[in-house]
Amino acid sequence: MSQAATQLDSEPFSCFLCLDLLKDPVTTSCGHNYCRKCLQHHWDAEEERRVYSCPQCKRTFTARPVLERNTLLTALVETLQKTALKAAPADHCYAGAGDEACDVCTGRKLKAVKSCLDCRASYCDSHLQPHRDVPPLQRHKLVEPNQQLQEIICPRHDEVMKIFCRTDQKIICYLCTMDDHQGHHTVTAAAERSERQRELEDTRPKIQQKIQRTEDDLKVLQMEVESIDRSADKAVKDSEDVFTQMIHLLEKRQSEVQQQVRSTQGAAVSRVKELQKKLEQEMMELKRRDDELENISNTLDHSQFLHSFSSLPELSQSPNSSSLEIRPLRYFEDVAAAVTKLRDEIQHVLMETETNISLTVRNVDVLLPEPEPRSREGFLRYSHQITLDPNTVNKYLLLSEENRKVTRMEEVQSNCDHPDRFTSCNQVLSRESVTGRCYWEVEWSGFEIGVAVAYRNISRAETASKSGFGFNDKSWSLDCYSGGEYRFYHNKVMTVVSGPSSSRVGVHLDHRAGLLSFYSVSGTMELLHRVQTCFTQPLHVGFHVERGSAELMKV
Repeated sequence: MSQAATQLDSEPFSCFLCLDLLKDPVTTSCGHNYCRKCLQHHWDAEEERRVYSCPQCKRTFTARPVLERNTLLTALVETLQKTALKAAPADHCYAGAGDEACDVCTGRKLKAVKSCLDCRASYCDSHLQPHRDVPPLQRHKLVEPNQQLQEIICPRHDEVMKIFCRTDQKIICYLCTMDDHQGHHTVTAAAERSERQRELEDTRPKIQQKIQRTEDDLKVLQMEVESIDRSADKAVKDSEDVFTQMIHLLEKRQSEVQQQVRSTQGAAVSRVKELQKKLEQEMMELKRRDDELENISNTLDHSQFLHSFSSLPELSQSPNSSSLEIRPLRYFEDVAAAVTKLRDEIQHVLMETETNISLTVRNVDVLLPEPEPRSREGFLRYSHQITLDPNTVNKYLLLSEENRKVTRMEEVQSNCDHPDRFTSCNQVLSRESVTGRCYWEVEWSGFEIGVAVAYRNISRAETASKSGFGFNDKSWSLDCYSGGEYRFYHNKVMTVVSGPSSSRVGVHLDHRAGLLSFYSVSGTMELLHRVQTCFTQPLHVGFHVERGSAELMKV
């Protein structure tokens, strides 16, 4: 059955909703066919209206019909699918865009399965059959379908180029060796390929190593971006908090000034009104006395006049209005002047600090970190002399070699109590912190040694499951075992590490880039494990000694 016929025959058996061949076909009472799931989804969408319709003819049903499988349609669809599947592979055999076509096929060409260097043609599986059956053709050189077949044919002699001229660094045919390339250093293309293949195999590990290093550098750059973003976000938030506090302080001071002014205003107004009330009372008393005096002065009887005048009471003592100081109205103007002075001082401070803040922002160190050194000599440029802190050492550990070596002992050592001392784990921290770029080497021996870095505030008295190096989010530890096994621990997550067994471990820290690397140090340095994270505090070197000893080497 042709593809066109298959498509034509499949149309009556397609679902009206999904336009694909019917799957589990069902038929409505109006005679239309659908996939069971398609029709169920359609009626689920109409569930709220409680009216169900046929998608094709729009006939409605008040009750949701029970769907029954259409057995005849199911059988027909299955037959159609099997027919289509049989026809499909033949269609995929035809050459399309990017395919090498058979040079023998006429009309619509099939894909080539092989190209013949002797015939200089490509063949489909059917037209390749003579090369399988005919003895002379069986000796022809068959290769994978090659669209550039003519590119390996000598344009001058029309021969396959199977010779490589090392003198001119080009591929030629055997006739070229007798003409332009006579006396040149020539080899077979196969021999040249073999040598170039060895070069390729030697080059690939170097390229892969560069790819790995580039990937590591990209991770570092990504960490740099994330670190910059985090730092900028924190700076914005912190500065916003400080400015908010300053605004609150100014608002509080504004409220206090307002309250002081209003309080002083109320007291002053009260005093003035009290004086005003007394003066009004004095004025009323004076008016009454004036009226009395006027009446007495109008008395005609002299005896009555003298009696009335002598019986007048004395006037009460009251403030004399003439003694009030008359001055310009200048009461709270000095307050506004003082606030204005404060504003000018704040503005002056802001102008000075604005320059300092701007310079600080512009001078933020966003330089990209240098890549890790490629040799031990390069690492040694970052070496630090580190000593162990006696106040942190566990009671079963002994320090020696100027506090650079720690050894596990069977007896309890005479160490005085100290809040920094590890009590549950056989651990010790360094006295010095390590930041920036640092490198140190550890010589170890025994059964199990942990080479670690940790924050200073790691727990000391908790159980080993909480204070042990690598069993919390404050420490990172590479555990070395006598059998040559390594395990890395951080926050209770264990990673098995493979690498050469060595009694010396080199540790490189790039605190700012968030890189922590452990190396096996013997004749050469080989990376054991690398961690990429974000360190939020200075780190301290740490040792966990189960059985054996560990020493910080002078390098």
